[in-house]
Amino acid sequence: MADPKFLKYVDEHQEEYIQRLAKAVSIPSYVKDVEAMGDFLLEQLTTLGVTAEKRAIGTHVLEGKEVDLPPVIIGQIGNDPKKKTLLIYGHYDVQPALKEDGWLYPPFELTRDPKGTGKLYGRGSTDDKGPVMGWLNVLEAHKNLGIPLPVNMKMCFEGMEENGSENLDKFIASEKDKFFTGVDCMCISDNYWLDTKTPCLTYGLRGINYYEIRISGPGADLHSGVFGGTVHEPMTDLILLMSKLVSPTGEILIPGVKEQIAPVTEDERKKFEAIHFEMKDIHGAVGGDQTISEDTVTTLMGRMRNPSLSLHGIEGAFSAPGSKTVIPASVKGKFSIRLVPNLGIKSTTELVVKYINDEFKKIGSKNRMECVLTHGGEPWIHYSYRAAHKATEAVYGQAPDYTREGGSIPVTLDFANILNLNVLLLPVGRGDDGAHSTNEKIDTDNYIRGTKLLGTYMYELAKAE
Repeated sequence: MADPKFLKYVDEHQEEYIQRLAKAVSIPSYVKDVEAMGDFLLEQLTTLGVTAEKRAIGTHVLEGKEVDLPPVIIGQIGNDPKKKTLLIYGHYDVQPALKEDGWLYPPFELTRDPKGTGKLYGRGSTDDKGPVMGWLNVLEAHKNLGIPLPVNMKMCFEGMEENGSENLDKFIASEKDKFFTGVDCMCISDNYWLDTKTPCLTYGLRGINYYEIRISGPGADLHSGVFGGTVHEPMTDLILLMSKLVSPTGEILIPGVKEQIAPVTEDERKKFEAIHFEMKDIHGAVGGDQTISEDTVTTLMGRMRNPSLSLHGIEGAFSAPGSKTVIPASVKGKFSIRLVPNLGIKSTTELVVKYINDEFKKIGSKNRMECVLTHGGEPWIHYSYRAAHKATEAVYGQAPDYTREGGSIPVTLDFANILNLNVLLLPVGRGDDGAHSTNEKIDTDNYIRGTKLLGTYMYELAKAE
């Protein structure tokens, strides 16, 4: 049980916490503005008594130039040898967002739902600034109340999660016996409830492989009225290839992928049947009834257990308003596969590249093609969460569902394997928060009770055996 003074403080300071989140959301931390959010986070941590610093993790190519990767922000508070040491992870970068994409409100202005529902709209509100600010709220409450934290804390916040956590694995390995030494367990809050009313604990994540099909042909873009019908067009080749990846019912068409999926056991099926879930939950989350199946277990397995292939976009194609009659000289088709146990990064990529190369040869095009894995994260499963279970019951008054998550947090396995840690995934947001989508939001109740949950988890962890 958490210190009652802490819980009372959280209730009394809700408005300050919302303003902290509003400041974080106001920083458009994608591409060039990521470091500004890192600076804000560093300043907040230092003010709250954390010994924090930036760490460089290398460079990458951005818009044709080699630039520094956003730094990792690390911090530590407490070093009592009698207490457990908890490592927390979060990310301060977000997905791009423009008002004209279909947002109800400016995406980088935290906006309260005028209907009084308690929803707080803004890019990053739930992914992942809300949970990160929740941890800061916990630190502030204990600092201002003069209450010592029940555990020592170390923290690692990165600015490249939305782009595959580039070089973070190398940083973790390099600091294994330095900054990360002495850590007992780890908590990540970068996932979501399954529905809008039942808290959950996530004991597994699908992995991800993100690919590009790159096709190049003419030396420059061409006029379709002059050259249409006379050249092999890269876009035509690409559309044909992408049409051969997945069926309209979600079936992955790449040979060898389905054959690697582990069969469903009876015990596993029972876990899915026990989850509190109705089809209306996912219909509400997606804003329609476009689900492939109307069976709850099939839908849950499609989201959490089975692999999926999604087409994401085409780079180099004309996409602005109007009617430009251009033949693109080169295009990149982007797609990803969500991985599950038995489908690893390497083995899946071998199947994908062979299949696409074989299909491209069948076209007989004179264009050039390559299929490239741009980043990947292995699937992950863990099941040992007594402290978080008790914390959830204390804050929400009900036992959590145990779920496997359909999304991917590539660094989960890196932390677990490199540091040999017990990694907990403790969701704060709801299933309809719309992370990565237009009108991303977090509910005020989840943000405030999520702050209580994170703090209560520390208290339960401190006495766990």
